[in-house]
Order: sequence, then C-alpha cells, then structure tokens
Amino acid sequence: MWGVAETFPGYLIRLRRGNNPPETCLTEIYKVPSPGLDPRGVDIDSNGVVWTALAASSHLASFDVRKCKTLNGTIAEKLAGTLCPEGWKLYQTDGPKFQGTNIPTEFHYFNWTDQQGASGFPPNTPMATGSNSDSIEVLLNTQSGTPQWVNMRVPYPLGFYARGLDARVDNPNAPAGFAGWKDRAVWSNYGTHFVWHIEGGKGTKGKEVKFQVRPNPLAR
Repeated sequence: MWGVAETFPGYLIRLRRGNNPPETCLTEIYKVPSPGLDPRGVDIDSNGVVWTALAASSHLASFDVRKCKTLNGTIAEKLAGTLCPEGWKLYQTDGPKFQGTNIPTEFHYFNWTDQQGASGFPPNTPMATGSNSDSIEVLLNTQSGTPQWVNMRVPYPLGFYARGLDARVDNPNAPAGFAGWKDRAVWSNYGTHFVWHIEGGKGTKGKEVKFQVRPNPLAR
C-alpha cells in the first residue's frame, strides 16, 4: 500500500504487510528528490510504478521500486528516506513561471493513472489536475526520450479547479478494449471551496466535467 506525506520536502510511504499483519507490517519512506516539493495525490499503474503530483514544484513524479539498487541502508538513511534516489523520475509541467524566477505557477491538487486506457489515451497514462490553469495535464510518451504534455482545458465557464478525476465507460456493451470513443470519458469536478468565484457569480453551482478523446479531430 502506498501513501504520501507532505512534510517538507515530501515523502512517498510504502506499507508492506508481510505474512502476518499487523505484527509483520513494515513501513518504508522515500523522500522526494530536489527540485520536487509537496506530493499530493498518489496512484499506481499496472506495472507497479507509483505516480504522485508534486503540487509546490509543479511536477508529475514517478517512483519505480524495481529500480532500487538497495533497500538495506543505515537506520539514518531509512529514517531520512534517502534510499533509492534512482527510483525517482520527475516530469516538469510546461506551464508559465512567475516573472523573473524558475518557479512554476501551476498547482496540482491530485493525480490519477489510467491503467486500462479507458480515457482514450494509452494504458497507464498518468494525469494531474492543472488546478491553476483550468485544465487536466496528461503525460504521454514517458518511455521515450521526449515525453509530451497534453492539456485538456476548460475554457468556459472560467474557474475550473479540479480536485479529482477518474474515467468511466458509459456504454456497458462497449466492445472489448473500449474501442468506441463515444463510450468512454474522463470525469472531473469544479472542486474549489469558493464556487461563487466561478464565472457566473453569486448562485453559481459546482459542475462535473466530461472529457472525451477522439482518435482524430474529424472522428464522428
């Protein structure tokens, strides 16, 4: 089981149950490497790679425990979470930065990994909420040397502040592999505490957002 801790600079937490829990439970911590800060969401793909959105530094980070050269360090290393730096990989989002700095303006409240490709993107595609850019940030081609960001943006009404996302197959009779793009969608929410700041003013209610990915722009 995996979790996150926001204690500066942030940690991944791995709980191993052992053969006779709770007596055999073992907790491991892995510190987010620089320049990453502040893990929020956490999810895992079908290969066991863990993904976490780094809210303060605007990264989507992966951690693959299979790449660890050793997990048997000193007590100090274990408590500091400094084992297995080779398991981490950080992907900086491509949004703007504060003027005169290299600090991104983006903020990621949560992330999700599409294990089955239900969204229309390839299986195991990771996504993060672009909470400061009215968008969902989708990371593609992570196995290549040139990863690519795709921004699914909500232009109207202004104020889309996503706090969660998931995919759903709307047609229970959809073909194997979710072949029809109309049968599937990514869903997210307007999750701000201040709903009246959404375009529309006083009385405006929160909304659910449905994203559908066409195989090509002219698909019907």
